[in-house]
Amino acid sequence: MSNEIRTLVTIITEASIEKTLAREIEGLGAKGYTISDARGKGARGSRSAEWDYDGNIRIEVVCSREVGDKLEAHLQGKYFDNFAMIIYSHDVNVLRSVKF
Repeated sequence: MSNEIRTLVTIITEASIEKTLAREIEGLGAKGYTISDARGKGARGSRSAEWDYDGNIRIEVVCSREVGDKLEAHLQGKYFDNFAMIIYSHDVNVLRSVKF
């Protein structure tokens, strides 16, 4: 197996929009994603995740650069003004690249 370059897009946002984001991520061409709980403090204050919809989630998507660009543009345009959300991305080496 050889390594290939893909893009890892990481989204940290409010748990209340998890189901909607999951549908949109797939709709934009991603083959999958990983979601986990996230806690921390930022510009909008501390997020303790004591309630199911009060906390933050981290969504990680390994995809092509093209899909990553579409995903970032869509989320920025739709969510940045009204939701606590940050997005960052970088290239990663992956094995079994056909899965992404």
